[in-house]
Amino acid sequence: MNDKELFEDNCFPLFWLEDEERFAQQVPQKKDLHTLLAELEDIKNRIDEISAREWYLAKLVKFHKEGFAP
Repeated sequence: MNDKELFEDNCFPLFWLEDEERFAQQVPQKKDLHTLLAELEDIKNRIDEISAREWYLAKLVKFHKEGFAP
C-alpha cells in the first residue's frame, strides 16, 4: 500500500504522529568561543528578564489575594 491508500484506510504510520523535523538529520554547528559566549550572555539576560517578570506577577497575585488590588 502507498501512503495515500493508508491515509484513506485511516491507517496512519507511527512516524506521522511525530514531528518530522525532529527526526531530520541535524548538521552539527561549529561556533567560535566568542559566538558561544555571546549566546550564553543572551540566555542569561533572558533568564533574568523572565525572573523579574515572575517576581512582578507573584507580587500582583499576592496583592490581589490580600485585597490591595481593585
